[in-house]
Amino acid sequence: MAAPRVLIAGCGDIGSRLALQLLPHGWTVYGLRRSIERLPEHVVGVSADLFDTRMPAQWPAGEIDYLVYCATPTDRDEAGYRAAYVDGLRHVIDWTHRSGQRPKRLIFVSSSSVYGQQQGEWVDESSPTLASGFSGEIMLEAEQVALNSGFAASVVRLTGIYGPGRSDLMNRVRQGYSVAINPPLYGNRIHADDAAGLLAFLLQADEQGVALEDCYIGVDDAPDPLSDVVQWMRQRLGVTEWSEETSIRRAGSKRCSNTLAKAVGWTLRYPSYREGYEAMLKAEA
Repeated sequence: MAAPRVLIAGCGDIGSRLALQLLPHGWTVYGLRRSIERLPEHVVGVSADLFDTRMPAQWPAGEIDYLVYCATPTDRDEAGYRAAYVDGLRHVIDWTHRSGQRPKRLIFVSSSSVYGQQQGEWVDESSPTLASGFSGEIMLEAEQVALNSGFAASVVRLTGIYGPGRSDLMNRVRQGYSVAINPPLYGNRIHADDAAGLLAFLLQADEQGVALEDCYIGVDDAPDPLSDVVQWMRQRLGVTEWSEETSIRRAGSKRCSNTLAKAVGWTLRYPSYREGYEAMLKAEA
């Protein structure tokens, strides 16, 4: 059998990590981004601007087995989100249709921001999507674009991604960051390698004939109160002083479940923030 061919549109940090997990298994990986010189070795570059309706000159010929869309907005305002997640996705779907390509599945990388729950509720793929801001609302709109693309599609709602180059919380704790203990403010996280790992797992499962759902949540096993995470991190970093004032990073408070993804056979490299941040600290040493 010919090696599967996947095009990763918006092949930045997560897309590159995904590529590095697929290449050892013989997959042919196309990475679409503006600066293709930043792609990992052996990824076939497709130089393109997702915001441009014109079909990229380097768009791959022949069949594409899988399409992954994991763009990042250039601007973090409403217009930036719409351009990245709705308009860009529509352009990629259009280019695929115009090329006569019929991917077996489109995977759209979404966000847990589609859930606006604020009372620490447990959330899974069947929970109401009560987006409380433009980011979640636009993500929901983009999810529908993916699901109505004419291809089999799955959306993967990733939670707070951390990892190398994504150490904002750790830096805040070093600077004396504090958070309320009561009521608990729950946070949800996933290491960047596990986020890419979930995407890779779903692609490989589909290739092996596993029936996939149309939605999965990407989160680790520990949606703990943020105060617990901060306290653990203070001890690990040796932080002894912090602000008495409470600083809150986000308005929502929910606990996301990974039960559905794990039921298909996905396993985590970093089951909780402890293992993930320990790995980051060892890399810093």
